[in-house]
Amino acid sequence: MKDNIFIDVSDGSTCEMLQVVLPKTITPDDLRYGSSVSVEGELALAPSGRAELRATEVHVIGACNVLEDGYPFAPRKKYDSDYIRQYLHLRPRTRHFSSLLRLRDLASVMIADHLRDREFISVHTPMLTSNDCEGAGEVFVVRPQSKQVLESMKKEGQKSEDDIYFDTTTFLTVSGQLHLEAVARALTRVYTFGPTFRAENSKSRLHLSEFYMLETEIAFLTCIEELIEEVELLVKRVTERMIEKGISDLRAIDAPEPQWLNKPFGRLTYEDAFNVLNNHANQLQQPVKYGEAFSKEHELFLVQHNDGVPVFVINWPKIIKPFYMKECTEDASKVAALDLLVPNVGELVGGSIREDNYEKLQLKLPITGNLSWYLDLRKYGNVPTGGFGMGFDRFLQCLLGIGNIKDTVPFPRWPHNCNL
Repeated sequence: MKDNIFIDVSDGSTCEMLQVVLPKTITPDDLRYGSSVSVEGELALAPSGRAELRATEVHVIGACNVLEDGYPFAPRKKYDSDYIRQYLHLRPRTRHFSSLLRLRDLASVMIADHLRDREFISVHTPMLTSNDCEGAGEVFVVRPQSKQVLESMKKEGQKSEDDIYFDTTTFLTVSGQLHLEAVARALTRVYTFGPTFRAENSKSRLHLSEFYMLETEIAFLTCIEELIEEVELLVKRVTERMIEKGISDLRAIDAPEPQWLNKPFGRLTYEDAFNVLNNHANQLQQPVKYGEAFSKEHELFLVQHNDGVPVFVINWPKIIKPFYMKECTEDASKVAALDLLVPNVGELVGGSIREDNYEKLQLKLPITGNLSWYLDLRKYGNVPTGGFGMGFDRFLQCLLGIGNIKDTVPFPRWPHNCNL
């Protein structure tokens, strides 16, 4: 423009760009879209009222020639998520995804602040474990890669390389819950927040092989209603703080306004939820069968049936839930468990009151895996506990209106995709 060139510069701290005015006389020849630059000058107000930097000196630190070097993102052009996802190493440079990363950081901080306010203590549970908490077998086995190490540690009669290193088959964790139960009996209110791993052969928009989970455990908890209140408070409080502190990035990615924020979450028993689905079978592609888990279609229908407001489903059939859940006192065929269903993703939170009866738990323990220590928790100074787990990436999907969970994670892993 006449004697000046205008460039937008981002330092990553905000979704706002800083406009820089460069006299053509000092503009480097290799300045292109996508370049890294160092600029010096005077901050002033542009005629529009926004701040701009009137440059006196500019240096190109890292050049970027979009046409010749094959940089995949051209200026002033929009790309869909599937295309951008092909370039995970460059994706953080896009405006939309840089906003997502700032919001992800903010959400993790807001969760920690909320739990601190609620007197929870953070516990670093292990990523290597000898138990499959959920019992579904969807675990990754861990063992040394080095044949030299394997040979040096091999014992007489040992056949499997999977148990040479730790003397037991070891997995990447699917949940820190069992470890939290041990610590909760000392610290009362505890949580862990970190990566978990599932070896599901799924490429759906809601599944990852590596994802982040928030898990809590609370001692002296005997009532599912107390757990419901804790979950609802967490989801609403963190959402409120996200809106308060991250509004510019929320607007930048066009996140939907959560219409449910000031409404009480719904409550249905499994029986009630089944009846709702069965009564609307003509609106469902998949039939609902009593005593089985609900499909994603069923979960989203229940939310829609509740006017788009999240809904808790409680008191599930014992046969489809993990061994550690406590039977309902009024119906031994059910367990005191909850699933929180939310818009866009369906199940967001799962939780339960834990079985605290030594004899009953002993009968339900999985045959495989050494869980004698888990029984010991009920043997020495036991207290009842309950807790829940929330998929952090799914929470971001729900809050930010993101269709595919792979677009909530900096470097997503899913079957046949672990490229970086």
